Order: sequence, then C-alpha cells, then structure tokens
Amino acid sequence: MRDSLLMHRNCSVTILNEMTLVQHLLNGYDASKQMSNASVTRDRTGAPRDAAGMVNACVVREKGNMITSTANARIKNIIKCRKNAKERKSRDIFLVEGIRMFSEIPPERRVETYVTEDFLAHHPELFVGTAYELVADHVMEALTDTRTPQGVLASVRCCHYTLEEVCAGKVRTQIRSSLESPESGAGEEISAEKTGTQACGTSPLLLALEDIQDPGNLGTILRTAEGAGVTGIMMSRDTVDIYNPKVVRSTMGSIFRVPFCYVENLTEEIARLSGEGFHTYSAHLQGLSFYDYDYRKPTVFVIGNEGRGLTEAMSELTEYKIRIPMMGKVESLNAATAATVLMYEAMRQRLFK
Repeated sequence: MRDSLLMHRNCSVTILNEMTLVQHLLNGYDASKQMSNASVTRDRTGAPRDAAGMVNACVVREKGNMITSTANARIKNIIKCRKNAKERKSRDIFLVEGIRMFSEIPPERRVETYVTEDFLAHHPELFVGTAYELVADHVMEALTDTRTPQGVLASVRCCHYTLEEVCAGKVRTQIRSSLESPESGAGEEISAEKTGTQACGTSPLLLALEDIQDPGNLGTILRTAEGAGVTGIMMSRDTVDIYNPKVVRSTMGSIFRVPFCYVENLTEEIARLSGEGFHTYSAHLQGLSFYDYDYRKPTVFVIGNEGRGLTEAMSELTEYKIRIPMMGKVESLNAATAATVLMYEAMRQRLFK
C-alpha cells in the first residue's frame, strides 16, 4: 500500500508524523484519499479533517508549496514590517517570533504564520487547526530579528486599548502568590481575571512613561508590570514603539495581557488623573524616600527618559517626588530597574498590608 501511495501522486512529499501514517496504513486507512485535495474535507483554517470531522493528526505538505525565495511578495511585506514602525502601523500588525511567544498569541489575533520544516516536525501540536506557510530556513532568517531564529514567526493584530480602559484598573492576568498561607497554599493562583481592587487589594496602579527610548527597558517594564499587578501603562508619543521586535521579545508575552496606550500630551493626562483622585509620584533624585508613602490608593508612577530623566514640567506637575535610597557611589538605577522597585513596593503594600 505504501508503494501505491507513492505512485498515486508524482511529486515529493514531506511526512511529518510518520508513525501516525503507518498506524493509519496498518488499520486499512485509505491514505491515497488523504493525499488527494479533492477528497479531503478542510476546516476554515485549511486544516485537513477526516470523515468524523476531526483534524488529521498526520500533517502532509508538498515541498512545492514551500516559500523558498525572499523575493516573495508576502515575505517582502513581513520584512518591511519588521524594519519599519510606520509599515507596522499602516498594516495594524506586529511580529512575534519564537516558540514561547508564539504559544501565547491569542488565536483571534493571529494573522499569518510562517514556519520552517524542521520546527514543524518537532512541534506539530502547535499547528493543529492552524493555517501556516512553510518557508525555507534562509527565508526564516531574513524574516526574523534574531541571529539564530527558532523557526516560527507570526504576524499579529495590534492591541487597541482606550485611555479609559488603561486607567480603569483591570488586571487581565493571573496573580500568583509565592508565599505559603492556610487559605491559598504555596504558589496557588489567586484569580484568572480580577479588577485592580480585587487583585491588588485596593485600586488602579498605573505607570506613565515619558520618552523611554531603549526597547529592552520598555519590554522589561511591561513584563514586570504584569508580574507586579500594574493595571495599565500610558506612554508619551516619543516613547519607543512598543511593537519594535526587541520590545515585543522582551515582554515575554505580557504585551498580550497588560493594557497600554500612547497619549498625545502625557502631562495633561497626569493632571487629569490628579484631578480624578489619583496620587501621582515622579521618580526623582531630589525626592523623599519612596518607602514613606502609601500606594494602596489610586496610584500613578511616572518614569522618565533613561538619560535626561523627567522633564521639568512633569516633575513639577506630580504630587510627590520620590527616590530610591542608594548606598555606595551609585546615584540612580536603570529606568526599568527603578520602575520594578516601585511597582513591587506597591504590590507588597496592596497584598500584605
């Protein structure tokens, strides 16, 4: 039967789950029908289904369908999006690469998927019921932003949060406790989706970022913000593009879960929040120790540019200037590190006071 299968189609095929196919053959499965496009039922994603409507476990692709040239129009468009923020904005997509980030993409947000033959062979379970394009290794290298690509890349629909959603105080994440307690036990999930009041103990906890320029800093801040229970992030227009591939990679998936937005005038928004009952704190070398304040009320931490710090206008606008005490000859911390210290002190107070 294997010989008849190979004779049925005069082309080379790649069989990525050979053991499953062998089992089908032993059971008398009509493999020739599976190979025929005319006799295969497919779902809306293009995944083949058997007579019972189940997605076939055996993935069969023709080598002739592989994209082998970087001159391919779709490949060229993806490369443009990787390199150019305006291109990403005009197409309303950003790029995600690597198995960890790919696994965390909300299915409804995935637009296109590109995968190498080797990656597909090792991780077929990630593509069941998912449409994808098979690409040659050198094409994947051209698509990605890393020196050693893992073999999978997807374009994803951009997130769109309103300023009201960012400031509303909802935590769309899982808050975990690493402390043992009679009620929850060690490491038990406290909630799958909680409001800021339920998850952090009191009320909204926001970050306002003024002109952050380093992609790694922004990505780290976003990732840490999720871990510390921050409910939203506002950014000035001059802050680095959050969809920069280095930022996206640094978030480790938090970009899908933490509400954020850019605002035209950050100082105006901080003034508005102050008028609505938020307490605003600017990280400042001339401030008082940040340990002296209560962050259980609606709180906004304002973090400035890595080199220049906060603008004078922003510093004067915030209600309090706070600093992180230093020992030795160190004057200040990296922007992402400083933000981390502040966020976790707020979380400590909200969860354990």
